[in-house]
Amino acid sequence: MTTEVAGQSVTTVPLTQRYSTADLGAFSADESGRFLEGVIADPQRNPSLAWELLYRLEPDLYERLVAAEHIHAGVLEWLPRHVPRIIEVGAGTGRLTLELVARCDQLTAVEPATPLRERLQGKLPPTANIRILSGFFDALPLPDQSAELVIACSALTPEAAHGGDRGLAEMERVSAAGGMVVIVWPNHPEWLATHGYRYVSFPGPMTMDFASPSEAVQMAEIFYPHAVAEIQARGKRHVPYDILGVNPPCDLAYKSIP
Repeated sequence: MTTEVAGQSVTTVPLTQRYSTADLGAFSADESGRFLEGVIADPQRNPSLAWELLYRLEPDLYERLVAAEHIHAGVLEWLPRHVPRIIEVGAGTGRLTLELVARCDQLTAVEPATPLRERLQGKLPPTANIRILSGFFDALPLPDQSAELVIACSALTPEAAHGGDRGLAEMERVSAAGGMVVIVWPNHPEWLATHGYRYVSFPGPMTMDFASPSEAVQMAEIFYPHAVAEIQARGKRHVPYDILGVNPPCDLAYKSIP
């Protein structure tokens, strides 16, 4: 089925059925080495692959989803108001990056997916104190102790292909002594706790805020098909995270680097 989402024609096939093994050619050699080795190399059986293909094949669709996901104000207030240097890893299209620009003298955004980097580049001012680099969690293209704040948002996972222990170690490597590594909207806080990270969660109800009720339904058909009926029945553009069965972006895990 094809419908209009935010004024654009988009097929509402669910993400887990959206791509096939024929689409794996979208990955570069480096990406294939990380995402396809030792896993089920079928995006219809491996949701992580489906998400990676989304970033590369339909970045505009991904941006519309992200536009509805607002980070809790408490998280933004908790972050340092200003540090000399910030590195953001897995920056995507700038969900958090735009909030970081005014908090430092030098911002480095690292993102492996070329289409997402291109969209991020178009959002950031062309100033000398902002760099956008291609790179992966497990091999950051930066020297030791490069920033006082090293941060990622909803990108790092325990899986080696998406960071894992090595990626976490890399983030700590590029953090300056006395600096801090922060994982916003962590996927697995219990894994981070085993590495010495402290967990902070901010209270209050949160919703995904779509442009219209019809867009909420259409996007749910792609990303949250189990919730479509309830979202249709509500008829609202604001969708509580508990309906989606997803933890809202209201938390973080952090570690101070000695």
